[in-house]
Amino acid sequence: MTVDKPECRNEYISHMIQMPKIDSHAHLGLHCSGDLLYRMLGSVNMKWLSVCWGGTRWEKMRQQIKTAKKMHAAYPDRIAWATSFNLTNWSSPDWEAETTALIADGFAGGAVAVKVWKEIGMSLKEPDGSFVMIDNPRFGPIFDYIQNQDKTLVAHIGEPKSCWLPLDSIKVESDRDYYSNHPAEHCYQKPEIPGYQRHLQAMDRVLGEHPDLRVVWCHLASLESDTAQLAARFERYPNLAVDLAARINHLQIQGRNKIRDFIIKYQDRILYGTDIELHSSSRDGYEDELRAARDIYISDLIYFSTEWEMEAPGAGETFRGLALPVAVLEKIFFKNTEKWYPGI
Repeated sequence: MTVDKPECRNEYISHMIQMPKIDSHAHLGLHCSGDLLYRMLGSVNMKWLSVCWGGTRWEKMRQQIKTAKKMHAAYPDRIAWATSFNLTNWSSPDWEAETTALIADGFAGGAVAVKVWKEIGMSLKEPDGSFVMIDNPRFGPIFDYIQNQDKTLVAHIGEPKSCWLPLDSIKVESDRDYYSNHPAEHCYQKPEIPGYQRHLQAMDRVLGEHPDLRVVWCHLASLESDTAQLAARFERYPNLAVDLAARINHLQIQGRNKIRDFIIKYQDRILYGTDIELHSSSRDGYEDELRAARDIYISDLIYFSTEWEMEAPGAGETFRGLALPVAVLEKIFFKNTEKWYPGI
């Protein structure tokens, strides 16, 4: 679609904002102003799936769960949530029973999914010092329980391939900045941490061993730079979908036609998401975060629905939008999330 005049572009954006949308991967802060968030989401016709995370940071997660339950109860038409579970008690013989009870409590409070995070495979260890991977047999009964409850597993397992590259070889600026500022999470020159392929293989094993478990593998399954590998997994695992959270800029610097064809081919398996997290405890800071979130939503709408020339945030390259068909846009922005997260 080509809209040359600024007033026509503004009219087009106003029209597209009316399409229902779900951000399938967002994070409520611990100091939320529900009314402000509700108004912002309403202004772009957006619903949030707020995802709780961090089982090795149990006290923080407990606060996340408390906040998510409260916000969902107050604003069920705009805020849904995914629970998670404690990992500080991993070595306890009661871990499975306690975890199942915690997840059940989340489902009773309206949670539509359960999150597992990259600490599994990257920091959580057995008493002997070996890393706990997501294909560890102890997780099997938990996955079975989630499946039996007709809920979804949200998996952030592994990291972008850039996590294992030297900083000066990382093409995407946002990744380079992240690992510069979070050196403890940068796996380059950390051979003790399981490698990139090991994380992919572990998730492959989970998908294969639990074929009836719905899995949304976050962040384009850490295959944001290799759509061929991701396509192969879609063909192999009918129970797999992915979200786009924090990876859209990776797509924007790749060949437009390749990415457009990929999304159209796998239009039923890709969910819109951003990884937006609200941090600020001050009203002014919170309002700034909400304005920034709204800007992201509009920019993403433009990318997926038009062929306007844009610049990738954090990548420093220009590109044209994908101009996806309306039926595909509807799937990416809300219908797929409704399908892969029943009850949302």
